[in-house]
Amino acid sequence: MNKSESKYYSTALLMNQALIELLNKKDYESITVKEICKKAGVNRSTFYLHYDNIDELLCETIENTNKRFLQHFSNQNLNTEKAEKEDLILITPQYLRPYLEFVKENKVVYQVSAKHPVLMQSYKNYTLLQKDILYPIYSKFKVEEDLKKYFTAYYINGVYAIIDEWIKGRCADSIELVTKAIIECVRPFETTNEK
Repeated sequence: MNKSESKYYSTALLMNQALIELLNKKDYESITVKEICKKAGVNRSTFYLHYDNIDELLCETIENTNKRFLQHFSNQNLNTEKAEKEDLILITPQYLRPYLEFVKENKVVYQVSAKHPVLMQSYKNYTLLQKDILYPIYSKFKVEEDLKKYFTAYYINGVYAIIDEWIKGRCADSIELVTKAIIECVRPFETTNEK
């Protein structure tokens, strides 16, 4: 990356951060370009050099947040080739806790994303999760090719529905409770307490 590209990228990150800070204080619909520029320390022409409108900035902010999540997930050293099958079941507290902590830390971005799913094209953001994480796991479990899209839909939509409910409640419930809800929905017989 040359100096010019680095400066362009740094300025974009400043505007991403400015948007997030503003989202912590007010509704997305009431945020203006002027406020973003003031918070980021850039002028309006710089904003419009990067984006046509605030929706584009929001899409980029969510995309960057999702990339950070995937990097965070990848940093857990999930080696599908060498791992035992039981270590690849991602519906466990070990894998859910870091994910839920990340969502909670970035809840304002996810709250806006939940309010504007069409604008955010949420499914596009799961391509890397599918390609880099889920599909190698499916291969290890020898999941038939025709079934992979259904497994992915179930995993993403099911887990997302619970997390979406949690985000709507401003992540007030504990991570432990949300983890339990996900596990009991997906793997009910493994977590049911004997009476």
